[in-house]
Amino acid sequence: MGRLSRIVILGFGAASCTPAEPSPQPDAGLVFDGAVVADAGAALDGGHASDGGQAPDGGATVCGDGQVEPGEYCDDGNEVETDDCANDCTPTAPFRAYDEEINGVLARYDVPGATVAVTKDERLVLLRAYGDAHRDEGRVMARHHRMRIASLSKPITAVAVLLLVERGQLGLEDAAFDFFEDVLPPAGQDPDPRLADITIHHLLVHAGGWNRSVSGDPMFKSRLISQALNIPGPATAEDTLRYMLGQPLDFAPGSNYHYSNFGYSVLGRIIERVTGQSYEAFVQDEVLGPMGITGMEIGRTFPADQPADEVHYHLYDGAIDVISVFPEVEGRVPRTEGGWHQEALDSHGGWIANAGDLARFLTGVDGRRVRPDVLSEASVETMIARPDISRWQNRNAFYAMGWMIRPNRDDANWWHNGALPGTSTFFVRTWNGLTWVILTNGRPQASDAFLGELDEAMGRAAAAVTDWPDYDLFTRSP
Repeated sequence: MGRLSRIVILGFGAASCTPAEPSPQPDAGLVFDGAVVADAGAALDGGHASDGGQAPDGGATVCGDGQVEPGEYCDDGNEVETDDCANDCTPTAPFRAYDEEINGVLARYDVPGATVAVTKDERLVLLRAYGDAHRDEGRVMARHHRMRIASLSKPITAVAVLLLVERGQLGLEDAAFDFFEDVLPPAGQDPDPRLADITIHHLLVHAGGWNRSVSGDPMFKSRLISQALNIPGPATAEDTLRYMLGQPLDFAPGSNYHYSNFGYSVLGRIIERVTGQSYEAFVQDEVLGPMGITGMEIGRTFPADQPADEVHYHLYDGAIDVISVFPEVEGRVPRTEGGWHQEALDSHGGWIANAGDLARFLTGVDGRRVRPDVLSEASVETMIARPDISRWQNRNAFYAMGWMIRPNRDDANWWHNGALPGTSTFFVRTWNGLTWVILTNGRPQASDAFLGELDEAMGRAAAAVTDWPDYDLFTRSP
């Protein structure tokens, strides 16, 4: 067994002043937007963790005893999720370290729960839930529970755009704002002429010209935008686009990198204009559906509108209630229930998913061929190529099209993280055949440190596995 090199957790800084997720961090000492890197690091070749199962012939259920009996397999077969084996999915012995590591981090940061998925050579080998989906109600977290994935939405959008490029419906050098000739800026405002220089490629690599540390993040300015447009609100993605047509750029398109939620929102609007479908419908039909994913959708702001299998989003003690962006809501509300317009985040941060489905997504775009990829080999290479931007030259890691990339040997680690009040997430594709997903229903005040510790914990757990199982839970999961 090889040794796990120290996981790279770089660029932690002060939390973003907006409720938005922090942007991925590529290098130590470059703290921009208070971001965190969730990187798998080098030489990941092992791990141990825990779970139980049931003998396929109907024998006695075994869960949590540290032993793997012949024929033991994922899923204890029980319909009731609160039984003793409710969270068991994979045999106990190989994966004990995951339980120890993840439970430890959740406890230290007082985050109620998490779901985890791990694949090895594109086989799903671990699917696990920890803690509570709703602490106050005592609702136990289950493997199938969905939650807001925040900026893990960006790689999904990047794949959708590249699929359209592959089909000849879009070009990477197409002028992005040519698709919006019917949209007028607010009265009395003129568009920045440099908008005409922004390409699809610029949007994918966060080089469109917006710097939220200078001009703020428009995706979380719903009340300001509604006032500027004289609409009741909350501002939709289309409203935000119209408002931004009247705002100046912060830098020349293509000349620099600055992480931009708005840029990915624009990509969602372009997908809609090219396909004639909603962004959500196109991605579900053409990206997720072919991977066997049927349970992902754009999340809802209000708990009453959310599906039954969505978690509750927990805020840290002392979190301050806010004025809702929905004008019909009186008084203050928890930030997770109206502090922003969740539906308007769609293509940059709006999806809800469970960990297993995100593992399907990772193995459906990872450039490996055990499971079919939705993109061609050439499109995958385009997606992970180093952008020709000065910031990324001579760096160990860089932001490509929807992914942070760290070349390693003849391959690379890919990753992205996400965070919103009430949720912290990341997923990783490693150079040596692993992927993992971790979704949590909390975002502590020390959110960067929390994600960093989760990253390190997942790396240590993987390194503890000395003998990866040969089963594939994808073949047993709906």
